Amino acid sequence: MAAAGAGRGPGRPGAGARPVPAEAEILRRGMEAFAELGYDRTSARELARRLGVSHNFINDRYGSKADFWRAVVDSTLERDQRDRRRLIEADMDDAERVRAVIVHFYQAAVEAPLLGRLLADEFARESERLDYLYEHYVEPTLGPLVPALERLMAAGRLPTVPVDVLFFAVISPVAGLVQLPLAHRLGRAQPVTRESQARTARELAELIVDGLFGRSTKDSPVE
Repeated sequence: MAAAGAGRGPGRPGAGARPVPAEAEILRRGMEAFAELGYDRTSARELARRLGVSHNFINDRYGSKADFWRAVVDSTLERDQRDRRRLIEADMDDAERVRAVIVHFYQAAVEAPLLGRLLADEFARESERLDYLYEHYVEPTLGPLVPALERLMAAGRLPTVPVDVLFFAVISPVAGLVQLPLAHRLGRAQPVTRESQARTARELAELIVDGLFGRSTKDSPVE
C-alpha cells in the first residue's frame, strides 16, 4: 500500500487543504507582500498566510524565499523589458529613442505600481537583490542608451552631466506615481484611478522630457 501522501508533488495541498492559487495569482500576492513589507520583513509564514498555503510551500515550489523573490520580479519585469528592448532597437534617432524610453518608463510604472515601491526599497541598500536588479533590469536598459546619451551631450542637446545624475533625474519622479498618501496631502484629487495615474504619468514624462531637451526640440506631445 502506498505511503500516506505518496504521489503528492511539491507545492500541492494535502487532503482537505485549500486549493493552491494559480501561478499568476501566487506571483501577484508575492509582489504585494514584498512591496508592502520589504524583503526582510516578508517571512515565509507571512507569505504562506497571504497565499493560503502551507508554511513549506515556497521552499517546495521555488527553492527558497530568495528564489521566489526573483520569480516575482521576473514575472513583473518580463513584458516591461520586452517592450523597452523594442524601443531601444527601433529605427529612430538618438533623441527620439531616449524620449521614448523615458515615456515608457512612466507608463510602465502605472501598470505595475507595486514594482515601483519594491524598487525604491531595494535600490537603497546593498544586497544580492540589488545586484540582480542591476544585472537584469537597470544595465540592460541603460547600457544600450549610454552611447546615444553621450552623443546628445556632445552635440549640446542634453545637459553634460554624469550618467548616474541623469538616471536619477529620470527615475526619481516616479515617486509621484507610488507615494500616493503624500500626493493626496499635496492636493492630488481622489479617488485615484488607472486613468488619473496615466494622466499623471504623461505629465511627469512631459515635464522631464521638456526639462532635458527643451520644448523647442520636442517632436510631438507625450502620448
